[in-house]
Amino acid sequence: MPSPDLNFRSPTRESLRRDASAALVVSFMAIPQGVACAVIAGLPPASGIYAASFPAIVGSLFRSSRHVITGPTNALSLLVGGATLALAGAEDPVQIAVTLALLVGLFQVTAGVLRLGPVVDYLSSPVVLGYITGAGVLIGLGQLPNLTGTSGSTGHLLRKLIGWLGGLGALEPLTLGVGLATVAALLGLKRWAPRSPAPLVVLVGGVAASLVFDLSSLGVTVVSDLSPVARGLPPFTMPALGSVAQLAPIALAATVLSLVESTAVARSIAARTGDRLDASREFIGQGLSNVVAAFCGGYPVSGSLSRSTLNHASGAETRLAGVFSGGLLLVVLVTVGPVLDATPVASLAGLLVVVAWDLVDVPRIVRAVRAGPGDALAFFGTLVGTWSLPLDRAIYLGVGISIVLFLQRARMLVVRELVVGDSGRLREAPLARVPDPARSCPGVRILHIEGPLFFGAAGELQAALDDITASPLLQVLILRLKRTQGLDATTVEVLEAASRRLSETGRHLLLVGMRPAEMAVLERTGAADRLSRDQLFPTQRVWFKAMNEAVALACELRRDHGCEVCALGRLAGMAAPGEPQE
Repeated sequence: MPSPDLNFRSPTRESLRRDASAALVVSFMAIPQGVACAVIAGLPPASGIYAASFPAIVGSLFRSSRHVITGPTNALSLLVGGATLALAGAEDPVQIAVTLALLVGLFQVTAGVLRLGPVVDYLSSPVVLGYITGAGVLIGLGQLPNLTGTSGSTGHLLRKLIGWLGGLGALEPLTLGVGLATVAALLGLKRWAPRSPAPLVVLVGGVAASLVFDLSSLGVTVVSDLSPVARGLPPFTMPALGSVAQLAPIALAATVLSLVESTAVARSIAARTGDRLDASREFIGQGLSNVVAAFCGGYPVSGSLSRSTLNHASGAETRLAGVFSGGLLLVVLVTVGPVLDATPVASLAGLLVVVAWDLVDVPRIVRAVRAGPGDALAFFGTLVGTWSLPLDRAIYLGVGISIVLFLQRARMLVVRELVVGDSGRLREAPLARVPDPARSCPGVRILHIEGPLFFGAAGELQAALDDITASPLLQVLILRLKRTQGLDATTVEVLEAASRRLSETGRHLLLVGMRPAEMAVLERTGAADRLSRDQLFPTQRVWFKAMNEAVALACELRRDHGCEVCALGRLAGMAAPGEPQE
């Protein structure tokens, strides 16, 4: 089970004041962001506020981070929007959304109970960056029809662009003016009043303009034209269990995205506060938030980077800040919820275009691409997948790329030869087919192996041994295993097979530097006896003593006793037991 809450802070009068102040600021941002995210998800605008209310309260109470604010996010909303669009007509969008939230919540709670927290570390940062960048472009492009008051198309990136361009003949100038005014106001506030709640200011401005000038009667679409916001608490909703099988693949993708987003947010804030996180507790808290969202008209939620960062920057001390934030949104719904009906959709579109622009983090993209070919492939592969595939499949593509890159790196064994250096001591050198007699001994070769020796590396180990044992001059092969880890049954079989092949031709395999964990595997599998114990040299307290003993035995085992005339033989003769040879 998850560990106790290490970040618990007992509330004081001062902390309550700071938490309430932070919650007020966060709520100002949550209202426009919630409505905008719901538009991205293809849901009634109120759904975004529902998803930011009770889920935020539950998340703050049960996750290990005291600063993360749970609620709707842009990237996750786009994934939900893809699902509601794909199933349009067959199911009510709200029904699809709440069912997805339930499935995501159950998946996340299960992952937390099974302590699968470290799994998110195997999804590389360039993959997540590629998805978020692609989502940002799709969000911006998807809002262009709302910005211009024209029709648009669904589908992949190019189809959306062509559909929007084709409808520009019916452009609504007033709608475009409202949208561009919103964009200009947002950019201006961000530049000259960066501390102001810019999204709330432009939302209030849009509502005021709509009411004063009656924009709805002038042909500007407002929120009430999409779905009115009812005054009152979020409604009780029931997921459609009959569509579970159909939604499960999308829910699994949403689970991965939600966990990666929320964990990244929690870690970024914890790095500044010094808080200790429990990844499994984070999973359970996030999962419970999604389960609650399923029954209060919400949809899948995650940890919001912008609202969580604002919560911390505003001086929040305890997790009560998140509880207060969710509670304030409930107050808004009960008191002034219908006022949001007058919000021009073009204002929301303008807000989302700016948000989409911010999601394309060019400096971070440049760093990822320059880091190496693997990171560049992960970024561009996921980016192109986001633009050309259904979004859940794009996430699976990114996961697949991460797994391939991980396995590629996990399989990398370092195999080098130990030869005699100018100082008369052993040193590492590139593996050579024909050894230099001045540095080594054709009859006795020493390989230094470094890296993981689990089943995934068995093929690399086999290839290295086959290559070195092919030499007809080789009589004794010494393998130094001190810097390996993860020895398992598969790689033990490779070592045994190599020993048998050498033994059949009168040659020998010596193993050196096995640590207690590796020796225990050899003992448990019986390989210690089959390999002959007098040819095993476990690591000892005296540095390089085991290697010195192995070299001495190898020179004795060489049939033609030619070691006395080679560099390795001289080393064996001059090295006192236990003398460091590095």
